[in-house]
This record gives sequence, C-alpha cells and structure tokens, in this order.
Amino acid sequence: MQAVVMAGGEGSRLRPLTINRPKPMVPIANRPVMGHALELLKRHNFDDVVATLQYRADDIQNYFGDGSQAEIALRYTVEPRPLGTAGSVKFAEKQLTDGSAEPFLVMSGDALTDFNLGEIVEFHKRVGALVTITLYRVPAPLEYGVIIVDGDGRVERFLEKPSWSEVISDTVNTGIYVLSPEVLEEIEPGTPVDFSRDLFPQLMKRGAPLYGYIANGYWTDVGNIAEYMRATGDLLSGKLHLGELGRHIGGGIYAEDDVEIAPDVQLFGPIYLGLGSRIKGSVVIHGPTAIHPYTIVDNRAHIDRSIVWRNSYIGEGVELRGAIIGQRSSLKSKAVAFEGAVLGDECMVGENAVIHPNVKVWPNKEIEAGATVKSSLIWGSQARRALFGRYGVTGLVNVDLTPEFAARLSTAFGATLPKGSSVTINRDPHRAARMIKRAMVSGLPSAGVTVLDLDSVPIPVARYYTSVANSAGGVHVRLSPYDQRVVDIRFFDKDGQNLGKAKERSVENVFFREDFRRVPFDDLGLIEEIGGIPERRYIQGFLQALNVQAIRAARFNVVVDYASAPTSLILPLILNELGCTVVALNERIDETKMSMTTAAFQHGLDQLASITAAVKADFGVRLDVGGERLWLVDGHGEKLTGTQTAAAFMELTLRALPESATARGIALMVNQPHLFEEIAERRHAHVQRTKIDGQALMNAITDPQVVLAMSGAGEFIVPSFHRLIDAMFPVGKLLEYLALQKTSLGDIVATLPAYHTAQRRVACPWEQKGTVMRLLNDQYKDQIVEQVDGLKIQPDGSGWVLVVPESDEAVFTVFAEGKSQESAAALVDRYARVIESMRS
Repeated sequence: MQAVVMAGGEGSRLRPLTINRPKPMVPIANRPVMGHALELLKRHNFDDVVATLQYRADDIQNYFGDGSQAEIALRYTVEPRPLGTAGSVKFAEKQLTDGSAEPFLVMSGDALTDFNLGEIVEFHKRVGALVTITLYRVPAPLEYGVIIVDGDGRVERFLEKPSWSEVISDTVNTGIYVLSPEVLEEIEPGTPVDFSRDLFPQLMKRGAPLYGYIANGYWTDVGNIAEYMRATGDLLSGKLHLGELGRHIGGGIYAEDDVEIAPDVQLFGPIYLGLGSRIKGSVVIHGPTAIHPYTIVDNRAHIDRSIVWRNSYIGEGVELRGAIIGQRSSLKSKAVAFEGAVLGDECMVGENAVIHPNVKVWPNKEIEAGATVKSSLIWGSQARRALFGRYGVTGLVNVDLTPEFAARLSTAFGATLPKGSSVTINRDPHRAARMIKRAMVSGLPSAGVTVLDLDSVPIPVARYYTSVANSAGGVHVRLSPYDQRVVDIRFFDKDGQNLGKAKERSVENVFFREDFRRVPFDDLGLIEEIGGIPERRYIQGFLQALNVQAIRAARFNVVVDYASAPTSLILPLILNELGCTVVALNERIDETKMSMTTAAFQHGLDQLASITAAVKADFGVRLDVGGERLWLVDGHGEKLTGTQTAAAFMELTLRALPESATARGIALMVNQPHLFEEIAERRHAHVQRTKIDGQALMNAITDPQVVLAMSGAGEFIVPSFHRLIDAMFPVGKLLEYLALQKTSLGDIVATLPAYHTAQRRVACPWEQKGTVMRLLNDQYKDQIVEQVDGLKIQPDGSGWVLVVPESDEAVFTVFAEGKSQESAAALVDRYARVIESMRS
C-alpha cells in the first residue's frame, strides 16, 4: 500500500529547537517524529512511501535515505516553494498513482499517533468515500480544524481553527487522510492549495462523498514547546504504543545499549536513557524525562521532567526542572534551568548561572558564569496561552507588561508592517500607560517604522486619525478600566479597526520566535510628535457630519460626565460649536480615575441622574475613560439601561430615514433581546445580529445596507461620520435627532417595547469547554436557532437562551430572554445547571 508523509514543516513555534532542523526531525525519545510515523506505516503494511519536503529537505533525506533501515521503500519530492498540504501531494502525483485505482494514505510527518491505519483504509473502501478524514476528539479544539459528521460519518461542516463561540464539536481534523486517486485531478498543479481550507470544502459543496472516521488511540500535533513536552511524556508513560523504547530495566526505566548508571543513582520513571548515555553518582532523575544518546549527567545533578538532547553535558549539581536542552550543549556545575526554559543547540551555560522560566536561548550562545537570564516571556506565575485576548495584549503592569516586554512587542508589530510605513501611538493619562507607551515608541523605529505620537487623546480620535492619516496601523495603551493593576495594549489596522485574528497571530509568531526585523541605520524610523492635528481633524469631520444649524436652534441643556478623561479635551469644544449649555462633571483630567470600582461607577451614574433632574436638562450622558462607551439619563433623571439606550437610538435613527431609503439595516450583538426586531418591523427595517465583540460591529458596518451598529452596552457606530466605535459622535447625533424630530429622550423611551432578560456566568475548565459545546449541540440540535456566537436555543417558544464560551476565561456566559423577569431568570438557571452537569 502507498502512503504520503507530508514533511515540509518549518516548525517556527518550536524555535529554537527547529533552527537547525525541520520540524519532522525533532526527536521524541528514540526516534525523530517522522521516524515514529514511518514505524507506524510499516506496522500497518504500508511499504511504499513518498515524503513531500520543503524546509531543510536535505536533513530528512540524509537521515532516512531510501528507507531501508525502516524496512520500507522511501522516495522524496522537494517543493520549489511552499504549496500547501494538497499542493504538495499534487506535486508528488507522478510518484504516487502509477495508474493504480487503489486509494492511498496521507499523513503528517510532524504529528504523533498510534491509530490503526488499516482500519481507516477499510472504512474508506466500505463507505465508498472519495475522501476519508481521520478525526479525533480533543478537549480544547481551538487550534485545530473542527469537522462535524452525521450518523453515517459523512462530513456536514468544516470549521477551521474556530473561536470558542463557534465550537459545536470536539472532533478535529488530524491531517490523516485516505484519498482516492481521482481527488488529485481536482488540484491545480503548482498552486498553493490546502486540503482543509480549500479542497475539502469545495468537494463538499459539489456533493462529493467526504467521510470522517473518528479514530481511537492517541494523536497529538507536536506544534509547540508545550505539546512537544507533553508528547514526550505521553510516549514514555505508555499512553501511545509505538514499539519498544529500549530495554525495560524496571520502574518505567527504558535504556538502550551501552548505558552506564552509577549504583547510587535514584531514578523515578518513566525515563528514557539513550544509547551510550552516562548517569553518574548521586544523580536524581524524576520522569517523564528523556536523556538522549551520548549525554553525560554528572555527579549530584537533579533532573525533573526534562528533555536533554544527544551529546550534551549536564554538570555537577546542575538542576533541570521542566527544561529542554538542545544537542551538544553544556551546563557547568550548579547551573539551573527552570520550567519551560529551552536551550538551542551548542549552548554553553557557565557555573551557577540561572535560566528563568520560559526563557528561550538561541543556538551557539554562551551564558557567563553566575549570570541570571530573565525574559519577557515571564508572565507572572505562569506562561500565557497567547499574547492577544479580548482587550488586546493585557497584563499586570511591571510584572507581565514591563518596558522591555513592550519594546519587544512593538518591534514584533513593526516587523509585520511594510518598512518605511508609519504607526500612530496613543495612551491614556495614567503614568503606567505613559511608561509602556514610551517603551513601545522605542521598538517601532528599529523595525523601520515611523511613529506618529498622538500624546493622549480619546480612543475614537486615535482610531479616526489612523484611518485618515495613511498609517499602516496604530497602538493605544491604557490602564484597564476594570483593574487598576492591569494595562491593556490595543493594536489597530490601517482602517483604525482592531487587528484581525490572522494579523494577531503574525505578531505573536514574530514575538515568540524572536524573529525581529532590525533595519540598517539609514532605514530607522522617525518619531514625530503631532499633538493637536488629530484633534482638529476629528472635530472638523464630526461637525461636517451633523446638521449644526438645527442643533444650535434647539438650544439644548445637557449634563456631561467626562470621567476625568481626555474626552474633556474634545467634546466641550464640539458642544460649544453646537450652541449647547453644558453642566460639566469630572472635566479635569485625573490619572487616578482611569480605573474605578463598580460601586464608584454606579455612584457616579446616580450623581449624574440627580444633577440632570435638578437642573432640568434635556438629558445627561457619561462617557467611559476611553471615549468608546456611553450611558444616558433622560430629562427626568431616569437612568437608561444599555439596551434602552440602544433601542432609543435605533428608533430615532429609523424615524430619521426617508421613506425612500433602501438601506435600513441595524447591526446588533446577538445577546440583545427581541425588542429590536419589533422596532425594526414597525419601521420596515431589519436587524443583523453579530458576535459579542466590538470588531464584529466594525465588520458589520462595512455593509452599505447597515445604517447603525450597536452593542447594547453603550457602544455605537454611526457611519455618517466614520465606521469606528465612538461614544462622542452619537451624542452629537442624538442632539440632531431630538432637534429635527422635536421630541425628547424620555418620550422616545416611553414608546419602546418591554423586555425581560437575565444572564449568568458558569465556570468550566478549559479542557472541558469543547466537550460541553458538543454535548449542547447534540442535545438541543432541533432547538438551535442561531450560531452567530455560541449557541442560541429556543426552548418551546418560551423565549431564548444563548450559551457563549468566553474566549479568554474558563467560563460560559448564559443569556436569556423570557416573557417575564422570573421566566428569564429561570431559563438562565436551568441552562447553567445543564452546563454544570455536562462539565462534571
């Protein structure tokens, strides 16, 4: 039988281990990863194998040769450039088919598995599949392609690396396929084509027989350092079965030939001792640990859960705790490498040196005796899953987010942008944001990017100026409004919107592999201070987008709480131009108020309501410190909820549209109640639901049919000015609507339909979230009405429930709407209990 092993992977997330070798050549105990794949193929009678190569192809060809040592026939194709998974197999077509109608197997050379490959081929033949995709259940499917199949195994849907809100199954694509030869006719030669992203969805649309086989056994993608450590431990612990690791000498200790172990050594398995390794006196080793061939572990060394590659020296009294040591490296006496530390090949570590957790040392480096090596990859007490979260890059100031970290982060961002481009950078008034911003300013010019320093302006001003200044992107640094110990770093694209997921991953890849672009002296970027220009351009555009004369004629009285933030530098100038009489609260900028408790915030709203009623103002408004959210109080001092504010603004917007207007779409987050559809129906409009994410609103507003986008939590996009989240322009637009329609905010609120909602957060371990989503999807499949963000379920016509797995917390949020407040609360409680039962 024939098989293809795709072995072109570079393994950038495994750096520095893959600096000197391709990903398939990373050793796991007694063989490289690809060696384990070939051993599995031989076990299941695949005797003719073609390996597709690209990155460092010679390393693989020189090691495996013609395959005779593995007792299989092994041939190679070397792609001139990366062609994708399907493109690489197409490139090998001439060596594959030979006129045979028999299916062949395709697998990755950098994944570890012990699946019964023969059973997968038998399934493929039995169901008459054109393509069979081998699937596997994993607890956290975010980093994989999720595939949903029906009861017969036929593929129903593909989800490529979904977010938690999109996860409805935990069966993922393992990259192991059985293909009938005619599939190759569907692939354009010489063109980059991916199986899961391109070819398979195309075949499914045409109704081709694509099947998924859910395999039993073990599988993991050795994609990053953590997965590499785990895969090694699983192999040593017997969680997968790929043949003998060596002679078992008892206690889970496997030793190859010519191993020497001193009599007083303490070994606690599972442990692999490679060919010719030397374990000297009083050494203590706790498993899972792999000591590769010809390595010397000297007297009194202590090794715990670590991997040491071949030909290395671990000196007297050295401590390794969860570390990886590259080949031909040397650690002198009493050196220490802590959890997650990785040394590349041929590194020299001096006596008493300390390598801190998660430090990565590139090959051929020398660390002086007594040195303490730290890194910006130290994130408090533990390493991060990723850089980016819901609020950008977030962490404890001077613990997670230090100046040196910020400089490296901005350099990574700059490396993803064109050389010679410009980036705006902005901050809030707090000293922590100022410190981090200045560090980031230093990183961008080193990548050849010019910095346009906006100083401290509201976020909408920074976004707007980024979009109109021909910048390649932007950065905003702020103290988190939710925790005064935390700093958030937000990145914008050239349109002022948040970076997309693909761009975030690009920045992360550069940051983690430390592949920074360092330009020559003549190409260094500039640092330009342009204070005043962004504000003037924003105010000019703001006023041009309003009916200023109508607002002036109405002579509004308003109360505005500026939250002691930079909005007080912009909005008062605008309201003065609009002829408003303003009672200003918290107008003086105060860096100590960039973050506040919930109680303090509510007290501020109560104060706003009291003053608005006392001075008989038309309405009161509070802006958040960034200028992206607002809260309203009507002329009677009644505080509006976020939903009421959004509904009132929607009603005013639709009333203002001429009857002939064809664009009547409203974009709204999926967790908001049905009253918006009621308003839309009576105003001949339609509601487009979005994910519970600000970027989703900015994406939705690009549709020319959408005239307003809202979160229901105080965030608005009014496209007559710009297509970005902004709390200041909606204040101006509200004044215009009330002036032209000769009504009041209180009168508008009185016309709104009633609604009853509730919500609750339910804790759930990360590793169980995928399983819970799959079980919910299976159990309530017939009642699911929407899958925009999480699962929206409509049980028996009694309202709806929305279950959303949070992307950066081990939590589900359950939203519900009912016919009464009691029924909404009951729905939330019911589905919270369902989640709790599924997670246990």
